[in-house]
Amino acid sequence: VQLVESGGGLVQPGGSLRLSCAASGFTSKYYQMSWYRQAPGKEREWVARITTSGGTTYSDSVKGRFTISRDNFKNTVFLQMNSLKSETTAVYYCARGGAMPTYWGQGTQVTVSS
Repeated sequence: VQLVESGGGLVQPGGSLRLSCAASGFTSKYYQMSWYRQAPGKEREWVARITTSGGTTYSDSVKGRFTISRDNFKNTVFLQMNSLKSETTAVYYCARGGAMPTYWGQGTQVTVSS
């Protein structure tokens, strides 16, 4: 099982980024998939989740600005992030599973700064 995130980078406040999580070694459409993040000096926190049927849930801090989606043909999960704020700065992790993920990616850095 491998999860590889990409798409992070430096963006100005108010900007957008789209993160990707390429899964291999398993078929992601049969699992809930989640995004978490860890800001400097803080604990890792849950951001968004997508179920096998495509249902989505979000943390209150990103609701309305972030969208999680999946492309089952590409075995990839995405996180579209809009209206980015400086407090969005963190390492973003893709994970297989819901509340108790069993596999994690290595993370991708997102920095929001002017």
